Amino acid sequence: MKSRGRVTLQTIAREVGLSKYAVSRSLSGKSGVSDETRERIREAAQRLGYSKPANQVASGDIAVVFHDLDPVNSELYMQIQNGVQAEAHRLGMALRMLWTHSQGQLQELAHTCAGLLLVGPHDREAIRAAMATGTPIIRFGWVDPLEDSDQVSGTDHEAGQAVIQYLVDLGHRSIAYVYGTPGYRGRRERFYGAREIAERYPNVVLHVLQFEEQNGFADAYRALKDKGDRPTAFFCAHDGLALTVVSELLGQGYRIPDDVSVVGFGDFSPAKQISPPLTTVRMEGQECGAVGLRLLLERIENPRQPGTPARRVYVASRIVERRSSGPCKGGAHPSDQAVSRQEPRIISV
Repeated sequence: MKSRGRVTLQTIAREVGLSKYAVSRSLSGKSGVSDETRERIREAAQRLGYSKPANQVASGDIAVVFHDLDPVNSELYMQIQNGVQAEAHRLGMALRMLWTHSQGQLQELAHTCAGLLLVGPHDREAIRAAMATGTPIIRFGWVDPLEDSDQVSGTDHEAGQAVIQYLVDLGHRSIAYVYGTPGYRGRRERFYGAREIAERYPNVVLHVLQFEEQNGFADAYRALKDKGDRPTAFFCAHDGLALTVVSELLGQGYRIPDDVSVVGFGDFSPAKQISPPLTTVRMEGQECGAVGLRLLLERIENPRQPGTPARRVYVASRIVERRSSGPCKGGAHPSDQAVSRQEPRIISV
């Protein structure tokens, strides 16, 4: 039975629970749609009485482009990839996956694809050139302040706030932020969040340990102890750093979490493989990937008009509590009142 109103691609998309992009490719005979999905779409179009417009042109591919020279975030990138692919499978569509840092290749893709998902620190000029083509682009990773790009990201700043509040609530008053090598934007944002919470409490000290990561923690920690400072908790800017901290502290005879607590960031695979298992912040990379693809399809189906603002979509991280953290044995119960206008007690080493 035919629908009373005009049947469009969006009508069919709602009927079969897929994206308009997948419906368009299927009815145009393009690749990227499974046979089963193609048959579902064909049956729905016939049932609804859809007539293909004479001038309908199929969309190009959607490409997911990973920066191939960023080993620090390789596991996060895999999570994002899994999320994009799972969402694409749910929607009955295929994707192009590429790993490159070539400016020329990025520009070529922008000219030939319906949309791009960019993962990692791609070259700024290459991104600007790609955006100038008018092709919808969603970025995973850091953007410049007020950059006119759609972005999907995690909540690094909030995560830093949440971890320090978590440790303060456990009674810890001397906390070390294990920064590691300076320069990484995410680690800096986590520190800014951690500092904001620490500054609210007049009796909380936040130590900052910066060092080159090859055997650098032991020296930085020794320098801190030589000053008479003994943190009862360590917030590590990355799970990899946390593994180093746990190993070094256990080697020095500390009991975790009886003597000191350790919290990481990322919830990557080693976090569950060490002993004690690591309390950490889970970055929801898979959800970021799915959200990014949905946003890109929306931009393809409803192109962004001149003058409309870019979007920032944040996927909230969460603390995963395991056995590497616990109450501060010698600290008071965290009944201190948070105060404002306190002088910051931030100590860098």
